[in-house]
Amino acid sequence: MGDDGRVERIPVIDVSALVRGGSAAERERVAREIERACRDTGFFYVSGHGVPSSLLDRLDAAARRFFSLPPEVKAEISMERGGRAWRGFFPVGGELTSGRPDLKEGLYFGAELPEDDPRARLPLHGRNLFPAGVPELGEAVLEHLDRLTDLGQSVMRGVALSLGLAEDYFATGYTADPTVLFRIFHYPPAPPDADGWGVGEHTDYGLLTLLAQDRNGGLQVHAGGDWVEAPPIPGTFVCNIGDMLDRLTGGFYRSTPHRVRNVSGNERLSFPFFFDPAWDAEVPPLPSREAAGGGRARWDGQDLRAFTGTYGDYLLAKVSKVFPRLREDVL
Repeated sequence: MGDDGRVERIPVIDVSALVRGGSAAERERVAREIERACRDTGFFYVSGHGVPSSLLDRLDAAARRFFSLPPEVKAEISMERGGRAWRGFFPVGGELTSGRPDLKEGLYFGAELPEDDPRARLPLHGRNLFPAGVPELGEAVLEHLDRLTDLGQSVMRGVALSLGLAEDYFATGYTADPTVLFRIFHYPPAPPDADGWGVGEHTDYGLLTLLAQDRNGGLQVHAGGDWVEAPPIPGTFVCNIGDMLDRLTGGFYRSTPHRVRNVSGNERLSFPFFFDPAWDAEVPPLPSREAAGGGRARWDGQDLRAFTGTYGDYLLAKVSKVFPRLREDVL
């Protein structure tokens, strides 16, 4: 961050010490870098994550093959067919941000649960819808879910240390059975003077988002009082904190608004993975942070301390605004 408080660039943090079990000193160093990033921007790039580039290449190729299919073929796995699990495909304009249709189409996935799993009865849980004509997509998605779940736990170990907590604080509590959601978004190219957004200004809802993006830019982060580009950096994920980490820390770490506009002239793909608290977990501020605050004011004026209920309640209320039909379909 510059002397005037403006963010010059989003930091890159090598988390290999958290992933592979480095020394206590190495892990503490990473934790301090995470603390600075969460305080300054709420965003950072993750390197040293151990996720093979070949997996991301497979995922990208399979996704591009799917989005090139005719609309009627993509609609065979439309979200309306996903039932309470609310998985599948939505077309351009099918998702809203702040009431405005986003200029993107996408696929919703989550942890794959068999029908006899008790969690499959919960909203946004169950079986995924995979395209029969692109079988490699399902294979890559399920492998990616496993890899990113492990990475999410690793990064949260660093977050715990950054807050002065035991390293396994989240893994043995809020994320012992995490809510895991995954999206693939396709942003058609927008004219340079377009006033619509691929996705409008918003914050994410849970603990962490781990985002893979293709080589086309478009992600912008509101940090340091200005919009900052978050261009793709090969070999990294973009990581940002969500509303529940904001709430847990009493605003010490703020979830940061971000948005996307694809003016690259190319078809843009992004792959956000959401690592969130257990569905039935209540998420009160940490005892050491309940009255600490110390963070900048939230962009939307919302007081996250005013919310009562479980993370599942919060998530449903938020996603129902993105997909107005959601609540009547899953409840």
